[in-house]
Amino acid sequence: MGKEKTVGSPTLAHEMFQVGRYKRTQGRIARQVTLVAICLIVAIGAWQLYTPLSASMSREAALIIPGLVLVLGCWCGFRLVNWPTFADFLISVEAEMNKVTWPSKAELWRSSLVVMFLMFFLAACLLLFDVVWGQLFRWIGIS
Repeated sequence: MGKEKTVGSPTLAHEMFQVGRYKRTQGRIARQVTLVAICLIVAIGAWQLYTPLSASMSREAALIIPGLVLVLGCWCGFRLVNWPTFADFLISVEAEMNKVTWPSKAELWRSSLVVMFLMFFLAACLLLFDVVWGQLFRWIGIS
């Protein structure tokens, strides 16, 4: 009942040294977006690593180390989205997203306007309560 392991599913450590792609035509958009997000996070981390290294090391060493981190991180991200366990999850996410009924542009605008109106209305109510209670407490002498 708990965590069931797929028969024949390789471990993540084993998957890191593979080259092939798992179910390459299924869940393509979800997997590509996930890979881009992982690579973007790794790139930001490599840039943040480059900044202090450039002040304390030679330019070549300061470029090589973050470059290796970037390449290794992107490779790990690529292998992660092709790991059968995670890839099956992303495939099912894309299948569920395809079942969603998305609103039309007019519905989206109406809904957005309702939400913004309610936010401003509730903010005004909170401001009114704050002013009334503040005046009441000052009149009583509490604050």
